[in-house]
Amino acid sequence: MKNLWVKEKILYDGTQLVSLWAFRNWGLQGDSIVAFRGPCRVLLEHMVDLEDVRSQAAIFSEDMLHFIIEHFDLDLEKTIWRQRMFIVLIKEELERRLAVKLRRDGDDLYQGPNKLSVSIATLSPVSSLIHVGLNIISRNTPVPTVGLAEMGIENVEDLAHACMDSYVRENQQVKMARCKVRGVD
Repeated sequence: MKNLWVKEKILYDGTQLVSLWAFRNWGLQGDSIVAFRGPCRVLLEHMVDLEDVRSQAAIFSEDMLHFIIEHFDLDLEKTIWRQRMFIVLIKEELERRLAVKLRRDGDDLYQGPNKLSVSIATLSPVSSLIHVGLNIISRNTPVPTVGLAEMGIENVEDLAHACMDSYVRENQQVKMARCKVRGVD
């Protein structure tokens, strides 16, 4: 699995959640995780979560740390498990760095009542896709939020690398765990 930190700021608007996005833009062929920083503004026509569409829930943040993960299999349930595992890995990394207590509710992270993350998992015709966004600042968000900067994270790129490395390592360990057991009758 390949990973990449993109130095340029990118507005995440939902159109990035498509198959082969990492390959088209950076030549990352195969399973990948890409991280970048930038605002988030997802209009209803680009929302994947139909619950959000039905409730007309705006997704907006002035500054976020984004992750886009792509795996080349078509199992939505497995993708949701991967999404939740990645959220747990992010939670562990933040709690280790900051000595804070975060709460995970499904695929979202909270500090107290304030939401830190947005996340979605879906399928394309050829792959499974995950987007995770972590607020860096909480100003002007449509719901009560907390940002990484307010929590004390100064180096967002360093956090992104640690989270990506953890996810890649976890995936490698899962693949190796499959290769060490014998079948039973």
